[in-house]
Amino acid sequence: VQLQASGGGLVQAGGSLRLSCAVSRRFFVFNAMGWYRRSPEKERELVATITSGGSTNYAASVKGRFTISRDNAKNTVYLQMNSLKPEDTAVYYCNGDYGSARYWGQGTLVTVSN
Repeated sequence: VQLQASGGGLVQAGGSLRLSCAVSRRFFVFNAMGWYRRSPEKERELVATITSGGSTNYAASVKGRFTISRDNAKNTVYLQMNSLKPEDTAVYYCNGDYGSARYWGQGTLVTVSN
């Protein structure tokens, strides 16, 4: 099973981006999926998670600005990022939990300019 992240790019502060994370096997359902990010200034940090039932959790720094969602038919999880700030600049990684196993996708770079 592979996770393919996409949607990163360069955006001005206050702008929006939507990240996508597609699961390579259509009917492989993760118990939970999430987004993490890492920047040179910070350790890897949790951004948001969503369970198979749709329960969500957000880091305090993104709550109210970011929204995580999943399309089970497409087996894809999304991260809608609004009101982006320069401190949101990071490589964003998606992951999925299946039992005790955790799968990671490759990162996608988000750069927010002043």
